[in-house]
Amino acid sequence: MSNTGVSTKALLRAAADAVKQQKWDAAIEAANTVLQKDAKSYQAQLFLAFALDKKNKPDEAETTFLAATALKPADSQAWQGLIKIYQRQAGRKLKQYQYAALKLAEIYRDADDMHKCQVTVDAFIDQARTQGERQQYVEALDLILPGSPIYQALEGRLPRPSRTYEIQAQIVETDEKKRINTLIGERRTRIGARINDVTVEVKREVYRQSRLGYLFRQLINWVFDDELRRTYEEKLLQYCYDRLLVWPPGEEKEREANIVQKLANDMVIIRHPFKFAWDIAINWQDHKEIGEWDVTVLRQYCSFFPDSDLNRVLMGFLTSTVSPFPKEVPEDSTSVASDDAQDESEDDEDGGAKTTYVPLTEEDRLLMMTEGISTADSLLAYRLMAEYQQYLEEHESNVELMRKALEHLKSERSKTGLSFRHTQDAISLYLGTALVFYQSPRHHQEAKSLFDGVLAHEPSSTSALIGVGLIYEEEEQYDEAINFLERALMRDPDNLRVKTEAAWVRALKGDFETSKVELEACITPLTKKGQPSKELLAQTQYRLGYCIWNLDTSKSARKRRTGAYAYFLEALKSNLNYAPAYTSLGVYYADYIKDKKRARRCFQKAVELSPSEVVSAERLARSFADDGDWDRVELVAQRVVDSGKVKPPPGSKRKGISWPLAALGVAELNKQDYHKAIVSFQAALRISPNDYHAWVGLGESYHGSGRYIAATKAIMNAQKLEGSADVEISGETWFTKFILAQIKGELGDFDEAISLYREVIADHADEEGVAIALMQALVENALDSLEKGFFGKSVALAIETLEFATQAHSAIKETFNFWKSVADACSVFSSIQSRVSDFPANLVRDLIGRDDAAPEYQAVRDIDGVGIAVVITDGVFPEVETLGVDLTKALQATILAHKRAIYVSANDVHAHAVAYYNLGWAEYQAHTCLSLHLRKKSTTYLKAAMACFKRSIELEAGNSEFWNAFGVVTSPINPAVAQHSFVRSLHLNERSAHAWTNLGTLSLMEGDDRVAYDAFTRAQSTDPDYSHAWLGQGLTALISGDAGKARELFAHAMEIVDSSSLPARRLYAVSMFDHILASPTGVPIASLLQPILALSQLQALRPLDLAYGHLYSLLQERTNENVRAAATLESICSTTEANYEETQNTQSLNNLILAKADLARSYLAAGSYKKAILTAERAIHLSNDASYAKLLAAGRELIAEERQKLRLSAHVTMGLAQYYTNKLDEALASFEAVIEESEGNPDAVCILAQVLWATGDEESRERARELLFDVISRAPHHVQSVCLLGVIALLDADEESLEAVVQELQALRASDEGVTPSEQSQLGEVLRAIAALGQGKDNAEELATNQAQVNVMLHPYLPHGWSELAVRGGNEGEVAAATALRVALKGVAPRGDLEAEDLARAYAGTGTVADAQIAVMVSPWGKSGWRGLVDAVMG
Repeated sequence: MSNTGVSTKALLRAAADAVKQQKWDAAIEAANTVLQKDAKSYQAQLFLAFALDKKNKPDEAETTFLAATALKPADSQAWQGLIKIYQRQAGRKLKQYQYAALKLAEIYRDADDMHKCQVTVDAFIDQARTQGERQQYVEALDLILPGSPIYQALEGRLPRPSRTYEIQAQIVETDEKKRINTLIGERRTRIGARINDVTVEVKREVYRQSRLGYLFRQLINWVFDDELRRTYEEKLLQYCYDRLLVWPPGEEKEREANIVQKLANDMVIIRHPFKFAWDIAINWQDHKEIGEWDVTVLRQYCSFFPDSDLNRVLMGFLTSTVSPFPKEVPEDSTSVASDDAQDESEDDEDGGAKTTYVPLTEEDRLLMMTEGISTADSLLAYRLMAEYQQYLEEHESNVELMRKALEHLKSERSKTGLSFRHTQDAISLYLGTALVFYQSPRHHQEAKSLFDGVLAHEPSSTSALIGVGLIYEEEEQYDEAINFLERALMRDPDNLRVKTEAAWVRALKGDFETSKVELEACITPLTKKGQPSKELLAQTQYRLGYCIWNLDTSKSARKRRTGAYAYFLEALKSNLNYAPAYTSLGVYYADYIKDKKRARRCFQKAVELSPSEVVSAERLARSFADDGDWDRVELVAQRVVDSGKVKPPPGSKRKGISWPLAALGVAELNKQDYHKAIVSFQAALRISPNDYHAWVGLGESYHGSGRYIAATKAIMNAQKLEGSADVEISGETWFTKFILAQIKGELGDFDEAISLYREVIADHADEEGVAIALMQALVENALDSLEKGFFGKSVALAIETLEFATQAHSAIKETFNFWKSVADACSVFSSIQSRVSDFPANLVRDLIGRDDAAPEYQAVRDIDGVGIAVVITDGVFPEVETLGVDLTKALQATILAHKRAIYVSANDVHAHAVAYYNLGWAEYQAHTCLSLHLRKKSTTYLKAAMACFKRSIELEAGNSEFWNAFGVVTSPINPAVAQHSFVRSLHLNERSAHAWTNLGTLSLMEGDDRVAYDAFTRAQSTDPDYSHAWLGQGLTALISGDAGKARELFAHAMEIVDSSSLPARRLYAVSMFDHILASPTGVPIASLLQPILALSQLQALRPLDLAYGHLYSLLQERTNENVRAAATLESICSTTEANYEETQNTQSLNNLILAKADLARSYLAAGSYKKAILTAERAIHLSNDASYAKLLAAGRELIAEERQKLRLSAHVTMGLAQYYTNKLDEALASFEAVIEESEGNPDAVCILAQVLWATGDEESRERARELLFDVISRAPHHVQSVCLLGVIALLDADEESLEAVVQELQALRASDEGVTPSEQSQLGEVLRAIAALGQGKDNAEELATNQAQVNVMLHPYLPHGWSELAVRGGNEGEVAAATALRVALKGVAPRGDLEAEDLARAYAGTGTVADAQIAVMVSPWGKSGWRGLVDAVMG
């Protein structure tokens, strides 16, 4: 052991020598050797650590020094070595440095070496401040604060703790704010993050780790400066409040709220004027009654914070009579606080204490409190203001205020976590009480739910009991109301308001005697109370009078001025603004004194004071309605509706009141505000479903707004009530029929409307409005029938209108609508000129009179010269007129009626302008009815029309229709003026399709096609259903050469136009006929039906329009209506011939020749052969060279092609007619002439060949063969010629010719070029006949079938081959028949050129009755459909 000890010492000396000689490796080696021998050698640890440190191995050196400190913790050398290592590492190991410095300082403290102790600590703090982070510096300062082990030893040498705590607090506060902002910025960018949630989350996270509250508290405890202490007390309160806001509901939030409240209360106790603390201390109190607050604290608050919002409310409340607190001594009212408070107040530096404003009047008080509560953020302020407003009975303001208070209460609960149960109850009671009286009873349900909520946890709440009782009283549930009020009275027996209310409920229940006794008992105490109870006294006096009024209901008792009347007056003396007393006095004056003037004043005063006075409002509204003052009726009704008395709350047993809503609807109906009227009547009917007049008003409102179906239903409901015994209806009920008739008229059901009008007229013949409405309905029905093409009905209705007009009451003959209806009825005859002979001139004479000099007919007479002479006589009319007498009478009667309308509307500017406008169109219609050569120049009618439209524009220059009409009449005379008029019309109404179309037409007339196209396009886009815009587009297409597009546009116009439009029918018919002529394969018969219909209507409207009549006959001819075509042409020929004989006009002669040729052809088709021969001879004679020379001399010639066709038609017609009359020689001569003039026309040759063959002699038949061979040589593809040769060869049994013909027929059948479907059918028939008869009779059926199959193979899209296969019968035949029908349906127009006969043949081929009937319908003139029908029926 001795050797070992010596050796260890020697090694330690060696290590020490090595350290002194700075041989660090040797020192390390020696120290390690020692430690190997003695691991607890303190000196070896020191030498090793020191050497390692010098070798720049700080981590190993630190570990070794720590090992040394563990061996001797009280020795300073190891700690000094550690500190040196830590000092060289800057701020990387400040935490370890702090621990080492504290340990070394404790060693110096124990050694009583205070200087070294302080130096050690100061060195560490300096390094933490300069090289460490801010948080490390804060932790370093903990070494010199109370609680540190060395603080007591160095207390005199260290800075004051308050200063150190302040530094720490400032650093921590700044860092926390910075950290919060940084984290919010980072996290707010996350997907789905919301800024509020992120803020709360970050603050909660930071505050959980924060020591700022501790620092504030320590600083407050150690600071000597009072001002600084107060500052940090305020900061601590704000900091704790911020923490409170972010804690979730639970124990933490509750604990933090207690801390905040304690801090605030402590500040109030020491009377520190920090407003935030005082607001918390006052507002966080939750008392049941306002009187439980400490009034001293409240007054001190007012002294400290005179400019605050809460102060305004507090000061106003504390100085009011409703305040439960004792009044302050007047001398102290302007004092801010006591002397002690002044010593501590910060206001001393401002030169003195602030003074508080004290309101002197109720108005100042209310203004001051209202101003304060508008921006206040205080629960107490809301309660004080609610109490004061409830005292003032400002219920509407209280409702709004308490709803705002509930929102604020919800916010405060969320912030603080406090329950505020008493505060919520108080707010609920204030709100419930206000809702009971505000717009009663609209909000009773909500008020009751509020009261029930309070009673659920406080069943004895007096205010809630009273509130529920009042609600039951308003809902007329008197037993329940008495129950609640008596319970409240038991709680507060001296409450006179509850006593009077309970007595009043008994009166409402019918117990007037008991109520009278109880109310009388309340009069004396209320009188003694004086001015504060005046309002309650007035109410009690009125109610006592009401009981007396109902106890004795005799007239004498009620008239007695010492009875109820006296109490009503006493009530008004107590309160001049008590509305129910005015209502009762009004009833007294109206029903018993019969003083309507005073009664009306009372009712008006009652309604002004309270809109809830329903009785006064109803009587006042009826009075205003009797005077026709609908504005005041609306005002009164609206006040009642706004009061909330009209609709009972949900679940209430009280009946609603419908009359205010119905009165409101009538007033709005009179202002033509139909939408609002509908809403009002609907609301009235929800309350009273059996209100007859509301149903009528609703129907009228729907009618005015254009909702005719709904109007019909409403009127029908009203009519149901007319027959109900349970409904009492005041007044007459005919008005429902009148309204229903108007609705039917608007819906276009004129017949039903006329029937209803007649029912009303039958019982009320003196109703002028109904008579006018009936005339208008008749005229509108006539014009509607005209548009729909029911011309006969239109004329009958026009006559009926004129008949009724002659029988009408004389008073309505002085109205504008009467004469307009007469004029419109007369205009029907000038529109339907085929029925102008039915014009009832005698009725018109009775209406117009016989005074030609009467002033009624002098308008523009100096221009148009129209008087009553033509209408009242059958004499001669002016020479410029070339139409019939009846047409002239109808036109002039229309003009005279419009002139009469001008005369009777002289006092109405708008009606006067419209009357001139109507007269202008009547004059223009007369102008358009003149012949074409007269219309080319300006006529008196046209000049009068221009004058009328000018006058209408002068009277109403802003009417676009007037300008448009003026443009129309000036177009043929002055295009520049017309253009200006159209542009002006479009400026006034740019969406007028009529004006755009007229502008386009004017541009076409002037040759500006581009402008015309744009105008028509604009018209189409404005109104796609305006047909004339499409006609204009068609004309532009026609001018540009696109006939197909023009035809499509004309066809579309025909589809949407009414039946009275002449241009649409003319243009469409002409375009279709041109298409028929240009079509190589012809047009299906079905495509001709619409043009025929259009021309038939055109003939009815303009029977003297001969050109279109001629066109009509040509289309009739194509539909095999030969008899009708002949009748039409006979009329045209007679008219044209008479005109020619009278005028010798060459144009008439030309038209006569064309008509005669067409008439001859129609006679031939109709079987009138003799007439056909005579007419054809006449046409040939008129068109011969001699007559033709006359036309040439007159400058009007038939073009060569037109003359050739005409003569060819006449010759063929005459030849066929002669043949059918067995005049064969003459027929052959006629056909020879045809061939000669037509230069061998193939079709004419075929007809001649058939006639020659039919003669039977061989010479004629040979002649026929020669002619046909000649045709084939010139036209090898002429199908009819080849077919005739095939038939002749078959009949002659000429095998050689037959073979050649068959080859030609087969070639034609295989070729689609130039061969129509009907010709393909002919080819197939001839080939089948040749196969069956000419090439072998044994297998004839098989050969015919083969030919049909070839037809199907070559032309599968045509039904002929399929139909032939169908004839063979069997299953294959049925399939072929069905296929033939499908193919035929696809081949008809517009997808193909298949004719109606082919489609009918396909239908008939199926063998069913239904298809046979369709075949008959498709082609009634064809035989196939009828045969198929017979076969199907016969089985």
